Amino acid sequence: MASLEEHSLMSAGQPAAHVFPIGSRINEAGRLEIGGCDLVEIAETFGTPAYVYAEDDIRARARAYLDAFRARIERFEVVYASKAFPCTAAFRLLAGEGLSCDVASGGELHLALGAGFAPERIYLHGNNKSDAELEQARDAGVGHVVLDSFDEIDRLERIAPGQRVLLRVTPGISPSTHAFISTGQVDSKFGFGMDDVPRAIERIRELELVGLHAHLGSQIFDLEPYERLAELLAGIGRYPLLNLGGGLGIAYTYDDRPPSIEDYVDALLESAPDDVTILCEPGRSIVGNAGVTIYRVGTVKRIPDVRTYVAVDGGMSDNLRPMLYGARYEAELADRLGGDTLCTIAGKHCESGDILARDVRLDDPRPGDVLVMPATGAYGHAMASNYNAIPRPPVIFCRDGDAREVVRRETFEDLTLRDV
Repeated sequence: MASLEEHSLMSAGQPAAHVFPIGSRINEAGRLEIGGCDLVEIAETFGTPAYVYAEDDIRARARAYLDAFRARIERFEVVYASKAFPCTAAFRLLAGEGLSCDVASGGELHLALGAGFAPERIYLHGNNKSDAELEQARDAGVGHVVLDSFDEIDRLERIAPGQRVLLRVTPGISPSTHAFISTGQVDSKFGFGMDDVPRAIERIRELELVGLHAHLGSQIFDLEPYERLAELLAGIGRYPLLNLGGGLGIAYTYDDRPPSIEDYVDALLESAPDDVTILCEPGRSIVGNAGVTIYRVGTVKRIPDVRTYVAVDGGMSDNLRPMLYGARYEAELADRLGGDTLCTIAGKHCESGDILARDVRLDDPRPGDVLVMPATGAYGHAMASNYNAIPRPPVIFCRDGDAREVVRRETFEDLTLRDV
């Protein structure tokens, strides 16, 4: 078999391998394999669209975070930001790898607990937690709640006095990323601005303040802002925990070159005090490149001298990111990687903006082809919807040539389960 690095697939002078899951390869039949599983066979067995993950890729990236911290400091905690991929199988896998968990809703908390995360290793986030969610966290024995507003201080003191908490700080640092996924700037719905932090600390009476938290945003390649984040938080006061958030970017396109996990951890620890426990919250960078989405091509519409539309059996209901904030993706045919036909990948929804990828090159696409979109492991499943009453795709985990369905495909009957 040929690895992707050995394959002739090139775009903008760069090999494709780094956008696909670790260990992906081209088999003897010329088909792409993920986790040892032939994607054309996966499509035939489980149907399309489908989210397909290389299980060992998720494990490898989780272990890379643990190893990077372990080589540098003694006291640390890697906290999975579960909003990226809130799936029971992923929760269970990452709990088994020794990670803690960040949840941002009662639903994510329910999933994390059900999958085996110890409640004391769970952190509850959110800028507008309901009383019911705070009560749910209290009753479950959640280890830490991240305070996000003055109102929440008052409500949590009433609901769960004595709860261990971190204070979310909005540090006024704006890294280079899309405005919709930037959270560290002053003008943010999240957390306490630097001027409000002293008043918030003074306001806390019935809770145990054990740390500070800051999150700069998501899909960040520039590590310089992280180098001063720990120093900024430590300057507010001496607390045993400093949570520096997540945000490390991944490769979505062939010419993306994100920093390594090791370089990212180096930047986080650049100004970190020696006598505190440092927390980090990776999500996208653990699961993003571990997953691909497979589709079946339905129609190919060639408009001479304009473009070729390749329409697939999914779209914005299974990957909203291109429509939400212009996210860019690559695409390949599972059995004919490479090619020179310039294509736009269109979804099947009744929206002209239902475009998954623009200006990708395919090898003479035809109806019935299996199309693969890499780097969809984060936020595809999480943001999936039933727009146009389309059932949501299954999630398939692949390992050592064995494919197993960990989330089944929705049926038409599922669409009416909540009708009264």
